[in-house]
Amino acid sequence: MLPPTVPARRTRGQEFDRLVLEAFAPLESRWHEQLTKLDIAVDDVPKIRPLHPDSVTWPEEVVADGPVPLSRLIPAGVDRYGMATRARVVLFRKPLELRAQDPDDLVDLLREVLVQQIATYLGVEPDIIDPEPE
Repeated sequence: MLPPTVPARRTRGQEFDRLVLEAFAPLESRWHEQLTKLDIAVDDVPKIRPLHPDSVTWPEEVVADGPVPLSRLIPAGVDRYGMATRARVVLFRKPLELRAQDPDDLVDLLREVLVQQIATYLGVEPDIIDPEPE
């Protein structure tokens, strides 16, 4: 137990969650109306397999680095209990962390992945979501 005056140490998962929020904030601010029914979630590792294991082909809702998925867009639907579910982007923490050199790189990578997933969710090109600076 730490006294209230001492900052508590964040776990890796908590720090990752903070960086996800940092990367998502400008996108959510710009596209707030269109993203009200989209959730962002984090899993430590992916629990999905490629469509074709020999060629490592992923469906468009998966953002991957070769054979390693980095995130997945799960569309809204109905769960096994008949309850409606919201669309969500699931970010895979460990593969993303392994590809970043430092927290700034990780925020950039998270933003890039989120841009791709939001573009897929909205059915537009990534450049529409986050135009390249001129």
